Amino acid sequence: MCTKSLSRSHLIASTCLALAAIVLLSVPAALGREPDLKAEFLALCDANCKIVEKQSQTNKTIREARRGFCWDSYVVRALCVAYDMTGKQEYLDVCKLWSDRMIEYQDKMIPEGIYYMQYGRKPGEGKGDWYVGDCTSIALAVLATAIRCEDSAEKARYLSSVKSYAKLVIDRFVRSSGGVTDGQWPKSDKEWWCSTGVFGSLAFHLYKETGDESYLKIGRGTIDWLNRQDLLTVAVLYPPEQKENIKPTVFMYCLEAYSTGLAHLEPGSPRHKAAMAQLAKAHKWMLTNWGGKAGIDYITQWGGKFGGLPFHVYVYAEHVRQSEHLIAAADDELRYISEQLQRTPPPNQRLDQHSQLAGFAMMSYAEKLSPGSMYRTSKE
Repeated sequence: MCTKSLSRSHLIASTCLALAAIVLLSVPAALGREPDLKAEFLALCDANCKIVEKQSQTNKTIREARRGFCWDSYVVRALCVAYDMTGKQEYLDVCKLWSDRMIEYQDKMIPEGIYYMQYGRKPGEGKGDWYVGDCTSIALAVLATAIRCEDSAEKARYLSSVKSYAKLVIDRFVRSSGGVTDGQWPKSDKEWWCSTGVFGSLAFHLYKETGDESYLKIGRGTIDWLNRQDLLTVAVLYPPEQKENIKPTVFMYCLEAYSTGLAHLEPGSPRHKAAMAQLAKAHKWMLTNWGGKAGIDYITQWGGKFGGLPFHVYVYAEHVRQSEHLIAAADDELRYISEQLQRTPPPNQRLDQHSQLAGFAMMSYAEKLSPGSMYRTSKE
């Protein structure tokens, strides 16, 4: 990246984030009163909506400002919930614009079905890296867009895109163990925690939307694989100095499968019991390390995933009684995240990580304000 001047996309993103910070500082929480979570959420939506719109309009197949489409995907999913809450057409229009661009690239990708990540393998190329974890994040956002479409043809187009991608992964990258490999990744062709967790979420979500039992089977298989892992140590292939910092990322992505799948696990079954044990370990880690206690900067690649962890706790609490202490802790963490977002990052070095934290935090705000909307179907 040029150190002499910011790119146009950087300037736009910087301005949007600055405006968001001003709005966040103007809400009651800044004055010592109860926070206005809806105002904070919609301020983030308005700011990030402009960033995603800019991402959707670029014709370049190069990664701009170190921001990949998988980061946008979490903003898009939150914007879909914001649309549910407010009926603001701009939110849905931007989600459609972004999803249209994802499909435009997808139509030119090899093999058929995968998404362009804005890095790695480009449209038309027959070789190069592409990752199930990152592509699935994109698929989840396209699916969230499809669910909000009232026009049947428009909805069918988005849904067909997601199903095409899912078929490729199921046919080629889901293993008999239930785990999912991470596409064309030279470091490993074995089952991977990130791809398994995120694709498990997509499989459960597709089952809920379509009723196709084959997706349910895949989703439950991912839970079985994840249940056999130690999520505190599963992130192999990283340097020793990163092993601690990557834990928020492991929980953010792996718990996607649990959050979507809890409703589809028979209570009291061995699978359900093992899942609840895994979630208990995850919650223990969160309660111990939230609020900056882990010593991990939230405005970093790995620390940014802290933004999405309250989201998983809020989803869990919808399924499990007597979760008040977890909800209270998640609320406190969301306040801490808001404080981190109010920090002004040096624009050349940390803007992208600031916006990553914001994108994941939007998921947490969305679930707090509109429980169940993130994983709803078009029938709800």
